[in-house]
Parts: sequence; structure tokens; C-alpha cells
Amino acid sequence: MRLTSKGRYAVRAMLDLTFNSNGNPVRLQEISSRQAISLHYLEQLFRKLRTGKVVKSVRGPGGGYVLSRAMDEISVKDILECVGENINPARDIVGIPSSGIEIMKDENGNDINTVVDTAEFNLTKSYFENLGVIMQEYLATTSLGDLMRKTKDTSAHAAAASNNNANASAIRTSIGEINQ
Repeated sequence: MRLTSKGRYAVRAMLDLTFNSNGNPVRLQEISSRQAISLHYLEQLFRKLRTGKVVKSVRGPGGGYVLSRAMDEISVKDILECVGENINPARDIVGIPSSGIEIMKDENGNDINTVVDTAEFNLTKSYFENLGVIMQEYLATTSLGDLMRKTKDTSAHAAAASNNNANASAIRTSIGEINQ
């Protein structure tokens, strides 16, 4: 799994839309200026989000985009899937030897080691499949509403936290706080 800027920008833009809509359409130009994301790039992302039925477009004066469902019904997984992010770390594990490995042939010229099927390969594949299940569950159970509430909860603590730890996560407590 590699979460690219496409996925991060899509989630950020959707949060911006959630924060600033109040039931009214939000123009992409506004999101672009607030989030410092290219308007052209946002247009591409929102085309995919609209196709994925996460947002609806509103035409005309005062038009823009609104959420197609309640913020608690749109998960981070929904957003990432709409924009085509790979959120399965085991999706590409198929056991094909890496490039640079000489493929051995039998006496008939058939490939012998075209698939890796060792204990190490199977344990690794199983591990990353399990990681994928955990990641999918986490992304599926975190909604835009959850993130919005977390931000509101943490904004009250933001002034105090900025003095103590400028790099602390707004969504999860820092590792130091967990271990203490």
C-alpha cells in the first residue's frame, strides 16, 4: 500500500467541504485557496468523487459541491476508493520472482520457478493480508463526521498542546502520551 497525495488531498478536500458547507454548495475555488491544492487537480478528484457518489454537484449561481450523504455515512475508505487508491497492502503479492532472477528451465524448456511458494513467502503474504484487513476496517470505521468531531474536540486543547508538542497528532494521542 502506498497512500499517495491523491488520497491525502481527497480526504483533506472532503473535510474542507464538510467543515464549510453548512448544507450549502462549496465551490472548488474556495477549497483550492484554503487547502493550497491546485484547482485543476481538485476538479479531477471531485469528478471521481462524484462518480463514486460521495459528493453531488450543484449547478448555477451559488453552485458547487455538497456531500451526497450524511458526514457519518461517508468513510475515509469510501473516499480513498473513489479516487483509486490502493488500500490493500497484499493486493500485488502473487509470488512471481523479482526482476533480475534467472528463471530455471526444465528439459522441455518450461519455466521451473515461475512462482515462489516457500514458507517465508506464505508467512509474509499472510501477514500483509492480515494487515490489509485491519487497515480496511480502520478506514471503513472512520467517517468524515468522526474526523470533524475529533478536530472540534482537539481544537479546545490545541493552544495548550501547541506549547507542549507541536508535532502531536490531532486525531490520535502521541506515542509518548500512550506509553506514560
